[in-house]
Parts: sequence; C-alpha cells; structure tokens
Amino acid sequence: MLLLSLGLILWIAPHLLKRLAPGLRESLGDRGKGLVALLIVAGVVLMVVGYRSAEFVPLYDPLPGMGHANNTLMLISVFLFGVGGTKGTLYTKMRHPMLTGQVIWALAHLLVNGDLASVVLFGGIGLWALVQMVLINLAGAWARPTGGRGLKGDAMNLVGTLALFGVIAYIHQWLGHPVFLGNY
Repeated sequence: MLLLSLGLILWIAPHLLKRLAPGLRESLGDRGKGLVALLIVAGVVLMVVGYRSAEFVPLYDPLPGMGHANNTLMLISVFLFGVGGTKGTLYTKMRHPMLTGQVIWALAHLLVNGDLASVVLFGGIGLWALVQMVLINLAGAWARPTGGRGLKGDAMNLVGTLALFGVIAYIHQWLGHPVFLGNY
C-alpha cells in the first residue's frame, strides 16, 4: 500500500502545483515541465506496481452484473477523454470533459472493485479530478472555445473510443481481468 500511496502523491502533487503554486511552476521554466512530467510518470509506475502488489483487503462486495455498468461507463469515460482532441459537439459545451471522464473512470472501477487498494487508487484519482475541477473553476471564468468539427469530430472520437476501448479490454484480459463477463 505504501507504493500505491506514494504513486498517488507523485500523481496528485505535480498536477496541483500549477493551480496552487503557479509562480513556482512558472519560475522553473522548461526544466520544471520536465521534472513535473518525470514525477507524474514515476507516480503512474508506482501506482501500477503498488496496486498489483497490494494485499487484498475486502471492504464491500460489488453488486452482481456491475461489469456491464462498468463497461458502459468506461465507453463514456474514454469518449470524454477525446472531446478536446477531436473537437466534436461537446467541445464548446463542456468545460472539463477530460476530468469528468476521469471521475466516471474512477466510479466505474469502484463499481466492480470493493477492496482497499481499489478504493485508495480509484477513489484517490476520482477525488483529485473533482478537486482539479473546483480549482480550475475558482481560477476564473471559462472562455468557451469556438469552432470545432461538430459531428465530424464526434465521429472521429467515436472511432477512436471504440479502438481504445478494445485495446484497454485486451490489456485487462491479458492481465487476468476479463471485462465482458458481467461480474469480476
């Protein structure tokens, strides 16, 4: 659990640095961007290693069939991650599509994982995403983007979402977590 917790800290702290200490982040310049990226990558590695090596401590039993809800929410989450890049119809209507996708990702995983390590990992990242949204909103009004690709962007995002979801499902299957059984 120590590696998992340390990984979360290394993920959350650099991400919050921009919002909580913008002067420090700017004073570091390009070196700072590299350091932040390195800390985040180290955090991801530690989260993965820490999660996979954590002792299983059950906290609650997921409801039967939640795998299907997880898959549906994951499709929505992956789609939201692509909104900014493909600039579909949600691009000009939604302020935090990627962070919202992160919260949905966390909730989807909490539906099917009731152990302590899962609550720490998925709950921690979901909470971080909510805090980020609040801090961004407090920083100032949203300058609504204009333009975008409309339905063409949505179509591009849908194709990318389905392809990425397939890759994610394959990796989960390979790791011993089949995603299409309904129960995990």
